Amino acid sequence: MVLIGIRESDTEKDLNWIVKKILSVKAWPHPETQKAWDVSVTGAGYEILLVSQFTLYARLKKPKPDYSKAMGPTQAKDLYGQLVEEVRRQYGGPERVKDGVFGAKMDVALVNDGPVTYVVDSNDPDG
Repeated sequence: MVLIGIRESDTEKDLNWIVKKILSVKAWPHPETQKAWDVSVTGAGYEILLVSQFTLYARLKKPKPDYSKAMGPTQAKDLYGQLVEEVRRQYGGPERVKDGVFGAKMDVALVNDGPVTYVVDSNDPDG
């Protein structure tokens, strides 16, 4: 599962960078050797679930969350749609890449495989 937050300043360049990260990061062990951090989602043949999550850019300086760093819903929906289509184009279409409904209240369950969760930000030069 990949939770996608879109920042107010994100562009198509950021989108392409994130797509590359989603498809190439080696986060799973090799199936035969069990060597850690050796296989990407594409190498393992896993499915991907993309879920838009504007609350990732919430600031909690005050008691009420501030979402001003998140891109507005109209622009974000377009950019998120482009991201979904690009991941699908590069990795087997809708059979391999699922997505949630943009802007909808959804119940999504996650079983975290181990103690590993990554935060990947296109504005962070170290990735």
